[in-house]
Amino acid sequence: MTFPSFSNDRALRIYLALAQYPIIRTRIRERMRRELYERGVVKPKAFEAEVRRKAVESQIREGLQNPFSEESGEIWETRLERIRSHLTDFYFAYNLRYELFENIVREVLAERVQQTEDILISFNAELAPQEMLFDQALVIENLPPKDYIRHEHRLHELIVVLIRRMISDQLAYINIAKEWFTIHDLIKIQKRKIGYGKIGGKAAGMLLAARILHEVAEEDIKNSINIPESYFLGADVMYAYMTYNDLMCWAEQKYKLIDQIRKDYPRIQKEFTKGEFPPDINDRLRNLLDEIGKKPLIVRSSSLLEDNFGTSFAGKYESVFCPNQGTPDENFKNLTRAIAQVYASGLNPDALLYRRSKGLQDYDERLAILIQVVEGEKYGNYYLPHAAGVAFSRNLFRWAPQIRREDGFIRLVWGLGTRAVDRVGQDYPRLIALSHPLLRPEASSKEILRYSQRYVDLIDLEANRFQTNPISEVLSPRYPIVRFLAYIDRGGYLTPIHSNIMQEDPKQLVLTFDGLIQRTPFADRMKRILNHLEKHYHRPVDVEFTVNITNSRKSQSDIQISLLQCRPQSQREDVQAHVPEKLPKEDIIFSTRRMVPQGFIENINYILFVPPDEYHALPTAAARSKIGRAIGQINAVFSEKRFICVGPGRWGTVNPDLGVHIGYGDIYNTLALIELAGKGIGLDPDPSFGTHFFQDLVESNIYPLAIYIDDKDVIFNQDFFYGTPNQLKELFPNMADLSKNLRLIEVESFRHGAHIDLVMDDEEGYAVAYLKSN
Repeated sequence: MTFPSFSNDRALRIYLALAQYPIIRTRIRERMRRELYERGVVKPKAFEAEVRRKAVESQIREGLQNPFSEESGEIWETRLERIRSHLTDFYFAYNLRYELFENIVREVLAERVQQTEDILISFNAELAPQEMLFDQALVIENLPPKDYIRHEHRLHELIVVLIRRMISDQLAYINIAKEWFTIHDLIKIQKRKIGYGKIGGKAAGMLLAARILHEVAEEDIKNSINIPESYFLGADVMYAYMTYNDLMCWAEQKYKLIDQIRKDYPRIQKEFTKGEFPPDINDRLRNLLDEIGKKPLIVRSSSLLEDNFGTSFAGKYESVFCPNQGTPDENFKNLTRAIAQVYASGLNPDALLYRRSKGLQDYDERLAILIQVVEGEKYGNYYLPHAAGVAFSRNLFRWAPQIRREDGFIRLVWGLGTRAVDRVGQDYPRLIALSHPLLRPEASSKEILRYSQRYVDLIDLEANRFQTNPISEVLSPRYPIVRFLAYIDRGGYLTPIHSNIMQEDPKQLVLTFDGLIQRTPFADRMKRILNHLEKHYHRPVDVEFTVNITNSRKSQSDIQISLLQCRPQSQREDVQAHVPEKLPKEDIIFSTRRMVPQGFIENINYILFVPPDEYHALPTAAARSKIGRAIGQINAVFSEKRFICVGPGRWGTVNPDLGVHIGYGDIYNTLALIELAGKGIGLDPDPSFGTHFFQDLVESNIYPLAIYIDDKDVIFNQDFFYGTPNQLKELFPNMADLSKNLRLIEVESFRHGAHIDLVMDDEEGYAVAYLKSN
């Protein structure tokens, strides 16, 4: 609002009225419009019609082809309010005297002084501009205790509406968040938000977890918990980006056939990463980079459905590291390309099929973006945290009977946490049962060495890129916290690091994390953090985090924990499962005693079997990937069939040489994934518990099992798997050329009138699949 100059006292009074409280500005303009209407300057209907006409014209100037469908209701209401305010000022300035304006301001201010609650204007919070909600909430918070009690219910309403507008519209989340977030928390979020729309599920979970812990946790946890420096790109910016770059043609991608979705995706990735942001968003992103400086960044998806109750979308969308070590223009280009890359991942086949399988295909799944400073420290030319991982408040896979499920579980790595949540080749994280932190799945030093982490993900500051390096090339005896992370391999046995080891060969260092567990409060603190969050989420949770060791030179060091993510833990319903007594050996199809979950699958009619020898005989990775695509086609057709998959190495690995390369979209109809390992068969499967792939399996009620053929008490019925007729050619003639490498076994072809039941007994640590008459 603009007006002529006047005396300082009056100017100050009007400035305070207009600048301090948006509600007062609103009230002043309401009075101004009333004067315009009563004096016949403009009629109310004509005024509102002009507001809407000019609003549509402004949309068209901005390039919206269909103004009534390409803009969210929130943006449309904001646009109307701004144009309404502009026209009010315009008509008043050109038609009425300035003294009248001064009188209106004086009256509104006098009313405020006379009765505080008059500021609490009655309006529909669901429709009001956001700044009005913030302003009224602050007014209520600043009321004297007597007045505050009378208006507390209104404050609760405003907080709920703001959570729903800014963060998440998922009721399960709102029911928890409304008890914890204050208006000041929401103001902090708003100050770091760019563009319109919600900040999405990943950001929502992180912020809520931190708020809960800072409120209810013990002092040692409060003093050691933080979240990374974070910025939020609203979900509506994704549509603004697509509109600005003529990409809205891909908006209906989710309704296409799967083959077309897969075919289109490379083109989508290419077109999205070529795009540019509107100038106003560019300006905000450049300012963000100026504020952050040269700290490494990560660009993460935070979609509207992500990390939700029952649908985690774990690993469905991309996260992209930006080392941020170039020139300002280079850093800006890399940041905007990373955001576009994450946007494109919202249309990747795995994500779209996941939504389809969960009945969420028709939901408007926009992606907000979470931009965070990477937690870590500089070590030579590298940047990485001391440790990172994913923690679960319930341990679903126990490797010893004394392990308590309710105390939780951690999957831990050195460096960036990507290796803790992804299934990667030839590498293993440290698995920690928080009830017995030093009780390992491995029984000997040889096994500890075999199942240790061999590669580290980090940021190379000099090369300005994210990369994966062998541990021996990065970890050195000179690393300040090496004794917390590693043991020394003495050629058959492992010893802790107690003294100066400057002369040791880095290749002798083996990551065990025993020092971190024994010399810091890490395990106990993580267990208590998980317990607090589970209690107040009213369900088990999983948390992604980083760890920084402090006071490392002291006998008992401390830690700082950064929360990166918190969501409800994917769970299966408890199933009573007991192995039948005295099973005839000829009825057993396979059995195992390794990392057995609790569960029961009945009436299995088909087994999709990938013979290890034939799979590994395939000459190229492309030929092996073809097996994965064929399994995906069978999975789609077998939506009404009861089948399990059995194959060599790791299902879901990114490397086809280490196992069958499939994604969630290839196996979501199967009932179990059985991984075979042993001499001449393939790489030992690492326990997938804790990975994004595992989250998919749990949510879809798919059971993972590992069979080590060389174990003496294992049964694997070779006659069933290799002697039963292959139905692949008969049921899928287009796959006849894959008959050697892929066997589709119908149980009735092995024994007439029979099916397979699979019992997994966690208490006994035993799983068995056996024939049973129909």
